[in-house]
Amino acid sequence: MQEQRLPRRASTIVLVRPAGDGAFEIFMTRRPREMRFLGGFFVFPGGSVKGSDAAPAMLERCRGLSPEDARVRLGDELSAEEAIGHWVAAIREMYEEVGVLLTVDRDGGNVMVEETRERVVAKRPSVLNGSVSFPELLASEGLFCDVGSPVYFYHRITPERYAMRFDTRFFLAPLPAGQVPLNVSEEVTESLWITPEEGLRRAERGRMAIIPPTLATLRTLAELGTWEALCSGFALPARS
Repeated sequence: MQEQRLPRRASTIVLVRPAGDGAFEIFMTRRPREMRFLGGFFVFPGGSVKGSDAAPAMLERCRGLSPEDARVRLGDELSAEEAIGHWVAAIREMYEEVGVLLTVDRDGGNVMVEETRERVVAKRPSVLNGSVSFPELLASEGLFCDVGSPVYFYHRITPERYAMRFDTRFFLAPLPAGQVPLNVSEEVTESLWITPEEGLRRAERGRMAIIPPTLATLRTLAELGTWEALCSGFALPARS
């Protein structure tokens, strides 16, 4: 009998911004073709939840959502620490992949000055190589992880027939004012802002390789149509 493959907990974040015609765009990245998992596919920033995402040092640098509130929002099958780790992982992974960081300062403000943004992006390689931890990065700039900003959106578990399985929570978050995602990085060969409708059209025409969970996300968002409907439907904080 084949041993059942347990899925790894993961988080994905859909970054959104308003478009000029009242619609909205989402941020997508294409993974390098040589990557073992989803190489060449267009995805949203994200990755595995780590034990350190809910460690005491990390939780000391979080603001906006308590572990218990996170547990209630995700469901009783997770502990409070496991639940809040999903929020932290989504924010950390987006920073590591594309340089966007959802933070607040000690007073609750969420707009970084330009000098801080430049330093945060410059320190990203140190976080990637492990010489600086994510909470150490935040502390060095007097910042706190804004776990109150991402809104829980969707849950997906990879079917058992696949060799690599993930138990993934999807989140939505507005692009922070003044921040610009990286076009390319160690895990990104191409990135773009696109409406959900256009993403679906390109996928149907074979112009974008997109897996079913991502397509399901695009369909749900396309049904909303406008930035106003998106923000009211998911109670998104007005960051843009």
